[in-house]
Amino acid sequence: MNYDTFVDLVAQRARVDSARAVELTRATLETLAERLTGGEVLDLAAQLPKPLQLVLRPSPDTEAADRFGAAEFVARVGQRAGLDERAARGAVQAVFVTLREAITGGEFDEVVVQFPRDYRDMVEPALAPGAAIIRRP
Repeated sequence: MNYDTFVDLVAQRARVDSARAVELTRATLETLAERLTGGEVLDLAAQLPKPLQLVLRPSPDTEAADRFGAAEFVARVGQRAGLDERAARGAVQAVFVTLREAITGGEFDEVVVQFPRDYRDMVEPALAPGAAIIRRP
C-alpha cells in the first residue's frame, strides 16, 4: 500500500481530512514505536511506505519496549494529536485497521501479541473479518 492510500484510508475511517489523518497516523505510530521492541518496530516499518518508516525508526534506547497499558497508549496519542480520550481511541482504531490492511505475512499479529489484554477494544476492530471495509453511516 502506498502512503497516499494509507492516509486516505485513515482519513475515511476517522472521518477527518487528509492533513489531520497524517497527524493521527504519526501520533499513533510514534506511540506504537514506544510500545514495541526495537526489532519488532523494524519488522513493521519494513512493510510500510517510506514516510511511515521514518516515524517508526527506533533509536538505540528503544530496543526494549516501554510496557504501558491501553489507557496510557490512548493518552499518549491524544496528547500528541491534541485529542480527548474518545477521539484518540477512534484514531488509534482507524490507524490499526489500516495498518493491518497495509502489512502482510502476519506481521500485525506479531505486533498484537506484544499487547496485554487491555488493548483488546482497540485491536479487535482491526482483527474482525471485514475490518478493512469502510462503512458509511
